[in-house]
Amino acid sequence: MTVAPDALFKPFKLKSLELKNRIVMAPMTRGFAVNGIAGQPQADYYRRRAEGGVGLILTEGTVVDRPASRNEPGIPYFHGASLDGWEQVADDVHGAGGAIGPQIWHVGSCKSSSMEWEPDFPFESPSGLFAPEKPRGRQMSEEDISDTIAAFAQAALDARQRGFDCVEVHGAHGYLVDQFFWDGTNQRSDKWGGPTLRERSRFAAELIAAIRSEVGEDFPLILRVSQWKQQEFTARLAETPDAMAEWLAPLVEAGVDIIHCSQRRFWEPEFPEIDGVNGLNFAGWAKKLTGAATMSVGSVGLNNDFLTVFSEEGVSETAGVDALLQRMEREEFDLIAVGRVLITDPEWAAKVQEGRWDDIHPFDPKTLAQLV
Repeated sequence: MTVAPDALFKPFKLKSLELKNRIVMAPMTRGFAVNGIAGQPQADYYRRRAEGGVGLILTEGTVVDRPASRNEPGIPYFHGASLDGWEQVADDVHGAGGAIGPQIWHVGSCKSSSMEWEPDFPFESPSGLFAPEKPRGRQMSEEDISDTIAAFAQAALDARQRGFDCVEVHGAHGYLVDQFFWDGTNQRSDKWGGPTLRERSRFAAELIAAIRSEVGEDFPLILRVSQWKQQEFTARLAETPDAMAEWLAPLVEAGVDIIHCSQRRFWEPEFPEIDGVNGLNFAGWAKKLTGAATMSVGSVGLNNDFLTVFSEEGVSETAGVDALLQRMEREEFDLIAVGRVLITDPEWAAKVQEGRWDDIHPFDPKTLAQLV
């Protein structure tokens, strides 16, 4: 590494959120919540990352109160009996000097990629589609949509009341909110659909507005978005900056404070035809177009994009870090989310700050089988 890591360790403040550095633990599905209930294993797991120097922890996806909101039995709920466990998680992270927010989620019509389990109720989505021309589950009714928006708003309120520092809505990767954005899965002709991305963003905008109404103005709200989908890695919602502004600006107006911009490789330019091969990435363009704070994510600490790191091939803990620091020094985006390497090494952040590169444990796929 040739660039000092100082840019990663500047404090960050937005509304009531105060972070000691710019490193965020990315939300990553772990699937160890027995009967959907969070408890001591999750509290210990997230506490260790706070002890290891992470500024903000975003939990694994936790599902809202809808009949088919999850697609694996070990995914935790963020409602009912699980809330007591999540309150313990927040308390333990705070005790270790960290900040934490739950990612609230609905999988839409996406089955698990790792098992054949399905919920007891049919999957639901905007048009009963998993991907373009690929049906799965049922189309949501007006009542379903209204109840889902209310479920997200209640989950966000529960997060605030249980002591969390912020909340993130999962609106990326081809899950429910993203299925409303995508014309390939949103074929509705009512107010929740339409030929333009702005029209198809209405569901997300109303969901965000409902959350903001519940949690108040000072509680930070993060929205995770992506161009790519698990159903189609090359999918793009916005082909131009103008289209991206039409998509994201109304969501910021509705109440989003931080846009969490997921791309497979953070160093890749979003519109290289405009600003070249070293141009702004997704988070950089989102910040430029909306004025909102943004968070980047995508293969930090890996020598390959995250979709291929499950092999036994070795990974480099310093891959891309110079490029990351250079982008952060010029304030292209405000926060950086780190994923897989933190599953294996809870002390990654502290080791980076102290320059202990030789002590970092590279991501090991074997650690996916347990909460280290």
